[in-house]
Amino acid sequence: MQVSLKEIRKVFEEFAPLPLQESYDNAGLIVGDEDGSATGALITLDVTEQVVVEAVAKHCNLIIAHHPAIFGNLKKVTTSNSTGRIIIEAIRNGISLYAIHTNLDNVAGGVNDILCDKLGIENRQVLKPMRGVLQKLVTFCPILHANAVREALFGAGAGHIGNYDSCSFNAAGQGTFRAGGEANPYVGEIGKLHFEDEIRIETIFPAYLQPRVIKALLGSHPYEEVAYDIYNLDNTLNSAGAGMIGELAVETDALEFLKKIKSVLGIGCIRHTTIPAKKIRKIAVCGGSGSFLIQDAMAAGADVFLTGDIKYHDFFIPGNRMMLADIGHYESEQFTKELISTLLMKNFPTFAHFISETPTNPVNYL
Repeated sequence: MQVSLKEIRKVFEEFAPLPLQESYDNAGLIVGDEDGSATGALITLDVTEQVVVEAVAKHCNLIIAHHPAIFGNLKKVTTSNSTGRIIIEAIRNGISLYAIHTNLDNVAGGVNDILCDKLGIENRQVLKPMRGVLQKLVTFCPILHANAVREALFGAGAGHIGNYDSCSFNAAGQGTFRAGGEANPYVGEIGKLHFEDEIRIETIFPAYLQPRVIKALLGSHPYEEVAYDIYNLDNTLNSAGAGMIGELAVETDALEFLKKIKSVLGIGCIRHTTIPAKKIRKIAVCGGSGSFLIQDAMAAGADVFLTGDIKYHDFFIPGNRMMLADIGHYESEQFTKELISTLLMKNFPTFAHFISETPTNPVNYL
C-alpha cells in the first residue's frame, strides 16, 4: 500500500501538533518531497547511518524517528560528519526523514503515557502543563443561528476544558449596525440603523487550531461581515506539557520498584539518590532529559522522579524529600517506537512498516 506523506503527517500532527514542540526542536518532515508518498516506513528512535542501510534493505522510503536527524544549526551537508552522510544517503536512496519529537513528549497519550503504562503508573496527569497556548474566541450571532455556530466551533476543536467538551458561555444582548451601499445584509436595510437580538458566544481553543476555528465560524455564521474577537490567555493547557505524574496501584518498596524498572526497561544500571525506608506510591516521570522538572516533581509531592541525563549536581536538589533516579535517555523513550507503530497500524492497517532492529543507544554498560 502506498500512502502520501501528507496523509501520514496529518495523522501524526493531529495526534501531536507541531506547535506543541519545544522552541529548540525540529520536528516534522526533515528530508523529503512535501508531495511525495511512502511505500514502507522504518521506525526508530534515532537516525544513524546503519538505520539508513536497514531502510534500504527493507525497501522503506520513509524513516520515522523520535529524534530529528537535523538538530541545531546545520551549515553544511557533507560526508565529513555523520549528519551529512545520513542526509546524503537518504536523498541518494529516495528516503524521506520525519521526526516526531517533543510534540510527542508533550501530549497526553504520548511518550510519557506509554512509559507510565509499562511501569503500572495510574491516575496520571501532566506534571508541568503548557501555559500561554490557549485563546478565547468571542463572537455574536442572531439567536436562531447560535446552535449552528456553536456546533461548528466545537466540531473544529474549540470548547475543550479538561474532561469536558462543548464548553461555552452565552449571553443575550442587542447588536447594532448600518449597512453601507455596497453591502448585502442578512438582516436590516441599507442605510438604516438596525437593532438585532443576538447571542454573545465565548469559547476557548488551543492557539494552533485558530485557522480551523475561524474557518468554522465564518462558514456557519449567517452575516456577511462576522464580528469576533480573539484573546490570548495565560491559562494552562492541562492536557499538554512536560512530564507526567501518577500513582502505583498500591504502596511499594522503593528498592523493589527500582528492580522492576530495571527489568521492564532493560537498563544496565540505574543511578539514584538514597532509597527511602518508607514505601512509595506517587511517581513522576519524564522520558528523555527531564532534570528541568525536578522542582516540579517535588512540588507535586512525588515520592520518586524518573528521567534521564541527570547531572551530578542535580542529584543534590531533592535532598531527602524525593528519590531521584536516572533511568537513561534511550531507555526511558524506547517505547516511542511502539507508540508510532500503533498510530500507523490504526490509521493505515495495510501500510508496510517495521520497527528498526538496529541498536541506536550510544550508551553501553559494563
